[in-house]
Amino acid sequence: MLRLILAEDSVLLRAGLTELLTRGGHRVLAAVGTAEELVRAVEAERPDAVVTDVRMPPGFRDEGLRAALELRSRDGLLPVLVLSQYVATAYATQLLTGASAAGLGYLLKDRVGEVAEFLDALQRVADGETVIDPEVVRVLLSRQSEGRPLARLTPREREVLTLMASGLNNQALAGRLFITEAAVVKHASSIFMKLDLDATEGNRRVLAVLAHLRALDPT
Repeated sequence: MLRLILAEDSVLLRAGLTELLTRGGHRVLAAVGTAEELVRAVEAERPDAVVTDVRMPPGFRDEGLRAALELRSRDGLLPVLVLSQYVATAYATQLLTGASAAGLGYLLKDRVGEVAEFLDALQRVADGETVIDPEVVRVLLSRQSEGRPLARLTPREREVLTLMASGLNNQALAGRLFITEAAVVKHASSIFMKLDLDATEGNRRVLAVLAHLRALDPT
C-alpha cells in the first residue's frame, strides 16, 4: 500500500482518481486542487509518492509540473508521477532533465483508463523506476532529423526503443511485440551500438535512452 498525495484541479477527475487508487489498495492522504495545496500537503503528510496534473490553477499552464520540480528539489527521492492531458514533450523533458530521473513518471491521462497499466506505472515509479508514456516517446522520436543517431534505427528498433524508454523489461517488451526475449536482446544490442550507449540493464537502461531523447528540441 502506498500513501499518496493527489493533485488534480477537476473535481470529478480528482474524485475518480481517488476512488481508483483506493480500490487499487493505496491510501490517498490528501486530494487537492492547486499546486500550492500540493506542496503544503506533501510537507504535512510526507507521502510515499505524489500524483499530480501538469496544469493547475491559477494559470492552468505548468503549475503542477513546477510544484513537482520544487518538491523534487527538496527531496530528490520523492517519487512523482505527473499526468498530462496532451503530449507536451517540453514538460516531459523538463521533468526528466535533472540530477536523477529515478522515481519519476510522465503519463498521458488517457493511460488512466487502462487501470492495471496505470497502477503498475505508479508502483514502478514508487519503486524508483522511470516511466514515460510511450506516445510521448513516439513524438520525440518523430522529431529526429536525418543524420542524427536515432535516424539510423530500423522501424522495429524504434518500436523497441519506444517501449524500452517507457520502462518495460525484456520479458514484458517481448510480450508486447509478440517476439522472443532473444529477439529483444538482439534489437536492444543493435540500438545501443547505433546510439553509442552502454548496454546497461533495468532503470539505468531507461535513463541512458532518455539522455538521448533530452537532446531533442522540445518545442
